[in-house]
Parts: sequence; structure tokens; C-alpha cells
Amino acid sequence: MGEAPARKKIIIDTDPGIDDALAIFVALNSPEIEVVGLTTIYGNVYTTLATRNALHLLEVAERSDIPVAEGSHVTITNGNKLRIADFVHGADGLGNQNFPTPRGSKVDQSAADFLIHLANLYPGEITVVALGPLTNLALAIQLDPEFPRKIGQIVILGGAFSVNGNVNPAAEANIFGDPDAADIVFTSGSDILAVGINVTHQVVLTDEDLNQLAHSKAKFAQYVCKILGVYFSYHHEAYSMQGVYLHDPTALLAAVDPSLLTYTEGVVRVQTSGITRGLTLFDNCKKKYGELNEWLHKPKVKVAVTVAAPAVVRLVMDRLMQE
Repeated sequence: MGEAPARKKIIIDTDPGIDDALAIFVALNSPEIEVVGLTTIYGNVYTTLATRNALHLLEVAERSDIPVAEGSHVTITNGNKLRIADFVHGADGLGNQNFPTPRGSKVDQSAADFLIHLANLYPGEITVVALGPLTNLALAIQLDPEFPRKIGQIVILGGAFSVNGNVNPAAEANIFGDPDAADIVFTSGSDILAVGINVTHQVVLTDEDLNQLAHSKAKFAQYVCKILGVYFSYHHEAYSMQGVYLHDPTALLAAVDPSLLTYTEGVVRVQTSGITRGLTLFDNCKKKYGELNEWLHKPKVKVAVTVAAPAVVRLVMDRLMQE
């Protein structure tokens, strides 16, 4: 018998958020990975509430040993007019359940400092799964120019590659939350894998799946059934669909098992102004352009193009129903 392969160390950068809660629970029930920390960011809710929700979810999971570091309250350019998606996730970010205040507290380090600290502690071994705007990662890159080389991989839930956005036709929510930060991260030279809504919109948890979760005795299944109502209603109204998109769990599972998706490689830039602010544009690097441009000599990243959707849904269901 050989030794079991070492578990992949993962930090989840998160703005919980209903599908963030699903992703965190799936992560905690994934034997392939070890969640070494959560960092928080605005997006579905403001950062302060994201921290509270992260602590609450770890308490529900009986994993208060996992540190939570609070992230930025403003964008990388100090913008404080933040887009908060409470109409998708409820005012409390977790389906308006008004859970009690968590007992745990955040660590003293900021999210950016925590990310740098762990990248130094375990060089090349940390995967960051970024489920919200990319401000914390951009700050880490600005604070430590070596960070892109020390971090193992960054899996980004973000972008809309060759499809319309979900905030407006041009932009996907996480990138739109801080386009300047996203452009810094995409061009940083880190090992990056972007999972956009062109892929996550293929991964749907149906009414039938919800019914199956409702019949499970497992703690996580019971909890997510409580919070999913608001999320299902939103999808019904916005997309006329009987189900919800599994954005965050898909990105998390891409970090757990990259073979669930297929990828293409090229350069990604983010539009930071005008009516297409937040647009992610992919250059397949096949053409040599005559003129100098803003794309030349930028590092390539991986962008997901297909997903084994039934396998992803099955894994999410199995891990939520694990007793």
C-alpha cells in the first residue's frame, strides 16, 4: 500500500451567499482537499456580513478550527459604491433565516496578509478558490510582488466568455464587482483557471434534486434546504427556470478534480471603464498582430470551456448528503 496522496490545501475567498454556503459544505466533505482558511469579500453581501456568515457556516459544520480572515471593504481603487446582490441571496445573504450570531471570531490578519502568509508558509502548495470579486487577491499581489509565483493555483469563479453577463449583457457579477482588481489578477502570471458563467450555467440543481436533499437526514442537506428558497425564487423570476445555477460549487469542484472540466489557454484582459466595464475578453493568441497592443507579452491563463454537468451535480448532492 502506497501512502495516500497529500490533500490539496485550499483557501476559499468567499462572499457567503447561498451558493457559497453550498461550496463551503462540499469542500468540507471533500476528502481530496484540506480547507486551511476562509477569506471574506463583499459581493452577495457587504464584507462585515460575509465574515459573520463565514463564521456561522463553519460553526454549523463544527469546523470553527478553520481561520476566517476579513477582506477588503472597498474595491482596489477605493470605490465604496459596491454592488450587493441581496435580491438574489436575501438581506442576510443566507435566505433571510436570521441565524444567531456566531460564537467564533475572525483572525487579526487581513485577508491579503493571510493569503501572503500562507503562500510563504506553503510555497506552491496553496490553491485559492475565489468565489467573489478579486480585491483581496489583487491586494496580495500589490503587497507582495512574489505572491503570484508562491501561490499554487487560483481558481476564479468569474467572467462570461463568449456569452452575455449576468449583471448586464457585458459583465459577470464577480468581475463587475471590481474590474480593476480582476485585470491585475488575470495578468499577474499566477497559475490561473477561470470558471465563467458560460460553464456554470450548464450546472443546474433542479426542484427534484432539492426534494431529494429535503429527504436526507444529513446535517448539510437539511441546512441548505432551509436557505435555498430565496435562491430558487430568484432564478424562477430572472431566468424562468425550475432550478438554480451551481456557480460556486462548480468552481470549488474544479479545484478538487480538474478533469470535470475542459480548458483552453490564452490571455484574458478585463475592461475597466465604459458600458462594457467588467467584460472579460479572451485572446486565443493564434494571431500575431502588426501593432503593439495591451495584450502583448501578457501571461496565459486557463479558461474552462466545457463541464461534465451531471457529474458535478452528483458530487454536490453526494457531499451534501454525506452523514
